[in-house]
Amino acid sequence: MIYEPAEDSFLLKKQLKNFIKKDMKVLDLGTGSGIQALEAKALGANVLASDINPACVKHTNNLGIKTIQSNLFENIKGKFDLIIFNPPYLPEDPLEPEDSKLSTTGGKKGNEILIKFLKQAKNHLNKNGKILIVFSSLTPNVDKLLKELNYKFKKLDQEKIDFETLYVYLIE
Repeated sequence: MIYEPAEDSFLLKKQLKNFIKKDMKVLDLGTGSGIQALEAKALGANVLASDINPACVKHTNNLGIKTIQSNLFENIKGKFDLIIFNPPYLPEDPLEPEDSKLSTTGGKKGNEILIKFLKQAKNHLNKNGKILIVFSSLTPNVDKLLKELNYKFKKLDQEKIDFETLYVYLIE
């Protein structure tokens, strides 16, 4: 199953034009449908996309974006000027179908994948590299986690939807 772009994808995409410059190296981690990678490429970036899901990798490669299969940074080589990440960020829901959990569930609490990402991300950023992420009010302790891992961050945007608020953060 390929994650279809929804409110979180569109909220994150809106920010790309503010941070992408021609020829910058961009990693779209967890590319899903490829919406962020396509926008980054259209803005002139050199884009590498990755996803844990082989269907997403095949789909995005077919869109003309160089895409590799990787569980977070497992198969990622090199450093980037910008890493874009729309992680699975929701707490585990036992009623959710297994095929959609890969795209939506960030672990038992909802922040476990984000924790792994943040612990590894600094090793893949160029000197002045930045991260753009989107997450939910249902994702616990994001600000606390960023502070504990010595990241500087600021909220760029937010959007209230049904039962949650979505946030886009710039992280340095």
